[in-house]
Amino acid sequence: MRRNEKGQALVEYVLIIALISVIVIGIINTFGGYLKDSVTKTSCEIAGQEYNAGDGIGKGYCE
Repeated sequence: MRRNEKGQALVEYVLIIALISVIVIGIINTFGGYLKDSVTKTSCEIAGQEYNAGDGIGKGYCE
């Protein structure tokens, strides 16, 4: 007798998506400051201002 396994497949997909989400959030938390500094540095160059690195990672600003 064959059982209905659609619910099981759905649960597996939800678990995979949840795992991927946790990994992406961890990567963003780890490298988010570097990404923010990169975007700020680029925007300073576009605006013709000087980039100042600030006190730490993710704390850069334009002058």
